[in-house]
Amino acid sequence: MMKVFMGGGFAGIQSTMAAAVLCVLLIGAGTVVLGQRNPNVPPPNVPIPSPNAPPPVVVAPVTPTQFRVGERLTYTVSKDRFRNVAYAETYVVSRGLLSGRDALELRTRFKTLNIVVANDLIVDEERTVFADPVTGMPLFIKRVDNLTVLPTQSVNDFSAAPAQHLDIATLIFRVRHSGGTGVFNIFENDRVYSVTAQATGTESVTTDAGTFETTVVSVQSEYFTSFGLTEVRVNLSNDVERIPVLAKLRAGKRTEFEIRLASVQMIVADPPETVISPIPTPVPIPTPTPVRTPEPYIDNQPLADTIAFVLGERLEYNVMAGARPAGRAVLQARERKQVNGVDSLLLTADVMSVVSEEQALRAGDLIRAQVDPTNLSPQQTEMQFRGALAGYSQTAAFDPQSSAISLGGGTRINAPVGTHSMMSLLYAMRSFSLRPPVNPMSPPEDTRVAVLWGNQTYVFAMRPLEVTSIEVAGQNVLAQQVNITTGDPQLDQLNMRVWLSADRSRVPLRISIGIYQADLISRTVVAPR
Repeated sequence: MMKVFMGGGFAGIQSTMAAAVLCVLLIGAGTVVLGQRNPNVPPPNVPIPSPNAPPPVVVAPVTPTQFRVGERLTYTVSKDRFRNVAYAETYVVSRGLLSGRDALELRTRFKTLNIVVANDLIVDEERTVFADPVTGMPLFIKRVDNLTVLPTQSVNDFSAAPAQHLDIATLIFRVRHSGGTGVFNIFENDRVYSVTAQATGTESVTTDAGTFETTVVSVQSEYFTSFGLTEVRVNLSNDVERIPVLAKLRAGKRTEFEIRLASVQMIVADPPETVISPIPTPVPIPTPTPVRTPEPYIDNQPLADTIAFVLGERLEYNVMAGARPAGRAVLQARERKQVNGVDSLLLTADVMSVVSEEQALRAGDLIRAQVDPTNLSPQQTEMQFRGALAGYSQTAAFDPQSSAISLGGGTRINAPVGTHSMMSLLYAMRSFSLRPPVNPMSPPEDTRVAVLWGNQTYVFAMRPLEVTSIEVAGQNVLAQQVNITTGDPQLDQLNMRVWLSADRSRVPLRISIGIYQADLISRTVVAPR
């Protein structure tokens, strides 16, 4: 089995378990929004531009709908003990005409953020859905995948021939409308699935959006089990809106995603039922609310418990070139400070000394990597080499918004979301869930990461082996070997491998690239200055 989490070049990403988890309950759940405070009042008269037609003619809707035009919901996603691994936003934009039919326009955005979710997938998707306000059936669905160099688009148009089944988005609308109980059919992945929703109890849930009394809904379907999901639960608010407040999704016994409502906004207010008088009513001037002064940034705050190492960790290695000594090198999580107004952790690698006959390494060669302290995603990287590796000297700036990478000299390359530098990957992999198959007869599990090497990105496939004992600095210690391949014959000749300690800190005990092997000889903590 292979875990895929890079968008470019992997067309099947949305058929993975994690894609089902997140797209179903975030992109789907937010896409069709149920509930209206005044059900006898039709929504605002807002035109919708058809994707394939001239601008529409605005007409007054004649039928009430349970979609709340202007409702925007945002969600945060956690995986196991890791928080904020992704975010989602849903927005019911307007109501008008689509190819002459009454329709609602809805937009969603979902994007993974944290390296921890990389073991399952990376997603950066926008979706626009046009739905029938009365039946809730989809009329038109457009999905845009922003992971590839050029965004890819897929379209399903039901305006000419009405849809015979719900899709995932309209299913959520139907579940909410039914109060969390019912049997429904959906058409996904070129087949029809039956979905059963059943209310199993009540629960009080507190999120950043407030405290809600909710109904717990268990959702069961072969559609979910086909992706490895063993349990799907959704908490719907007990008010008229029936908003999805919390969702929990379990895969096997170890992995659990939790999706929490972060905010609820009404961008367009509901229209008044009647106009009592054309005379404007005086509006009192609100008293200005004092703005809280931001707390000053404090240098060198400790790293979160979810990070496998501590601030100030210093790792010293003895480097061998085949059978001969080559020198000494040091890796260090040096300091945490603001860089260009952004919280940043500085990771460094320095060649401290080399033997006289060494050709590739020079004393003073260095790597400097600024990374996000919360998820270790790269921000800036600088590499300076003077020997045979001088051609690899480079500076790179990583744009977290566009995922583009700017190299020294003005070169700009488009990269997949979540692309790492070599330095950030070495530290980030310590927090990855690298486990060999439980059954030795099962296919091995590869964890794949997009990595900048030279002037382009490659997919690094990391294959963990069983924990064994190795000798490091004269002591036998338990370590897990991780083999790294790229699919590029020239790179794979380097036979890259890393041995991580079997304890919680997951220290790189040994690093092997080509003829060079670095063995850990000391691990200390140096307080940042």
